[in-house]
Amino acid sequence: MSLRLPHLSEPLASIDSEQDSHSGSSSSEDEEDDQTWDDWVSDSAPKSCTSLFDKEKSFDSVEKALEFDRDVKGFDLQGTCQKLSLNFHQRIRLINYIRKEAVAPASLENLSGKEPFFSDDQYLKPALEDDPLLQYSFDDWSEAEDEEDESPERTISLLKERLAKANQDLAIFRQLVTNRLDITALGEAGDAGSSTEAVAPRDDDSHYFRSYADNEIHSVMLQDTVRTSTYASFILSNPSLFDGATVLDVGCGTGILSLFAARAGAAKVYAVDASDIAVKAEKIVKENGLENVITVIRGKVEDIVLPVEKVDIIISEWMGYALLYESMLDSVLHARDRFLKPGGLLAPSESRMMFSLCEAKEVKKERIGFWDDVYGFDLSSMAEEVYDDAIIDVVPEESLVSDPTTIKTFDLHVLTPKKLDFSSPFTLTSTRTKRTKAWAFVLYFDTFFNTGRTLLSPEDPAYEVTIVKSDEPNTAEVWAVGKPGRGELKRRASSKSGEKGKKAMERYEKGYVKSFSTGPASLRTHWQQTVFLLREGIPVEEGTVVEGMFSCRKSEDNSRELDVEIHYSVKPPGAEKAGDTIIQIFKVR
Repeated sequence: MSLRLPHLSEPLASIDSEQDSHSGSSSSEDEEDDQTWDDWVSDSAPKSCTSLFDKEKSFDSVEKALEFDRDVKGFDLQGTCQKLSLNFHQRIRLINYIRKEAVAPASLENLSGKEPFFSDDQYLKPALEDDPLLQYSFDDWSEAEDEEDESPERTISLLKERLAKANQDLAIFRQLVTNRLDITALGEAGDAGSSTEAVAPRDDDSHYFRSYADNEIHSVMLQDTVRTSTYASFILSNPSLFDGATVLDVGCGTGILSLFAARAGAAKVYAVDASDIAVKAEKIVKENGLENVITVIRGKVEDIVLPVEKVDIIISEWMGYALLYESMLDSVLHARDRFLKPGGLLAPSESRMMFSLCEAKEVKKERIGFWDDVYGFDLSSMAEEVYDDAIIDVVPEESLVSDPTTIKTFDLHVLTPKKLDFSSPFTLTSTRTKRTKAWAFVLYFDTFFNTGRTLLSPEDPAYEVTIVKSDEPNTAEVWAVGKPGRGELKRRASSKSGEKGKKAMERYEKGYVKSFSTGPASLRTHWQQTVFLLREGIPVEEGTVVEGMFSCRKSEDNSRELDVEIHYSVKPPGAEKAGDTIIQIFKVR
């Protein structure tokens, strides 16, 4: 069940320690890591910090307050957070719990991380107004300390801590195995006088893979001309890359990308899928006479063994709703680290999450307003939970009330799974000349195929995504790509003109960089857009600034779903500072 915390008047309680401050013009993971909360928070934020345990003790920095609590009061907040591996919500709850309940340091000595207050949402509300501890990036601080203290003693201490945790995990695993064996033995004994029912371990994969065994989902994806033709165009317009190459297709589905790779001259293609669709893919390969080139392998890429040690190219269509839904990117990164040759190519190579303000009047009317009057009855209580889930829908381009900003860039050649849970600040400025209300934030993604194997620079003509317009001819000519005498899907560079636009299209036509967008400006894709509907509309006019923090992480309930938390405040034109911070939490599922 989603947590709803709208209309909090207190400042933004926290941010993720792994925040990625990727604005619309930034494209470097290193630049993201250099950005911290201090780069985003208002200069007017208070500098003094009160001790967790002594309200009369105030210090001119967070560090000094924490040192006092550690050296005088005997409680090391940083060490406790590290020892218990607390996430940022749990850290916030711990701080607010100590302050609100006036907890003595001695009572915190044996914390396990399982205490009820670590999951009690009342402690997300700040106990102390403008508490600097809630605005402090603990992991950045921890990493800095680790870098400064590289003594052998420190290294040995860290290794001992890791060994202790590994032994603890092993003990837990052994206990679980023992319990499972005991349950099995009881079942085999057939004791009629008692019954033991084992609790099955959580399985986030079975339904996911079963859903991809149906024909309908593959029909929808193949008929997505924006998606399929871009893959086809990149593969078939780069014969120098694919000719004679060994290719791995992760999550091959019907095998369409493998077929494109074989047509482009690949010497060997390994098509991997854990779904039953792999059986059909193998039949499709044989029916097209490519069984000598394409080998279909049934299984998860994390578990399979390839006949070769390394491959030259990995292709995959891993993107889900809001880009990361379904968590298939984890599998691609695993395949990269395990199978891709040094200097090998990933296709696609880069994706960007885009974020914007939207009127969303039609979405609100259909999803919320509908319940106000149903055959003359008020069923509005049915609309309450609508706000808890992100909505997958299409919004018209004209409904956007701000230019989009890049909330996060993913460079697949260097990306680590840790970076898939992130927080990023955003600033959106209304472009509407007439006053209106924005009822939603909208998220979509742009995807790039770059032969250069490096993150695209803003100075590169191909940095801006190409757009497929619905009024352009030949949008159905997906299968014509690569066939002599047939046309290719027509595309244009987004918002480009003049010399830079010509260079971008030249690079596109030569196959160096291909890209597509799932945004409102493009021909509709099966991903549509992800709409985060707000409980209260944001009054906007030209110059209204909406700024905040966007946090995204895998759901604890289902690792293939996403938990999204948006903190935002509104600054009207001419105002000296923004208003109260509002928090809203969503599920993407």
